[in-house]
Amino acid sequence: MIENLLNLIRENAGDSIINNPDIPNERNDEAIEATGASILSGLQGMMAQGGAKDVLGMFAKGEVDQNNPVVQNLSGNVISDMMGRFGLDKNKAGSLVGSLLPVILGQLVSKTNAPVNNGFSLDGLLGQLSGGRTSGMNLEGIMGKLAGGGLDKDGDGDVDLQDLAGMFTGGGAPAGNTSSGGGNALDALKGIFGK
Repeated sequence: MIENLLNLIRENAGDSIINNPDIPNERNDEAIEATGASILSGLQGMMAQGGAKDVLGMFAKGEVDQNNPVVQNLSGNVISDMMGRFGLDKNKAGSLVGSLLPVILGQLVSKTNAPVNNGFSLDGLLGQLSGGRTSGMNLEGIMGKLAGGGLDKDGDGDVDLQDLAGMFTGGGAPAGNTSSGGGNALDALKGIFGK
C-alpha cells in the first residue's frame, strides 16, 4: 500500500515538490517519501486516537475538501515534516501541502472506492492503518451506511460504537447483541475507534 501511495504522490508532485525551488532536486524523492510517511502516520494516529469515524467518513463521502478534519490533521503533520526536513517556513510548507494534499487524498479516496483492481483497496488500507483490527468487518456496509446516514441504530442522534457493532461480516447483530463470529464486536470496535 505504501508503494501505491508513493506512486500517487510522484504522479502529482509536479509544482509542489519537483518544480519547487525550495526543495533541492536531489531531495525530491526524500520529499515524496516524507509526504507519504506523514500521510500514513497521520491516518494511523487518527485511527488510534478515536478519529476513525472521520477517516471512514472521508472515504464514505467520496470527496475531500479543505474543511475535512482528516485533511486539517494531515496538513499539520506534513507541514511540520516539510519545515523540519527542508527548512521551509510555515507559509511555503503550507502552500506545498495545500496544493498537494487534497489532490492526493482525493485520488486515494477515489482509487480505494473504485471497483477496478488498481492496487488500492479500502480493506487493505484500513487494515494497514488499524494494525489489522478491521479484519472481518463489513467495511463496504459501514461505508454505505455512513454515506447514507443510516448507522444510527439506537436513535440517539449520533453514530456510536453500539451502532457499528452489528456491521461485522456475517454479524448483522442487532443493537444490544454485539457478539459476532465468536468474538466481541464491541471490544474490537473500541480498539479501532480508540474508545
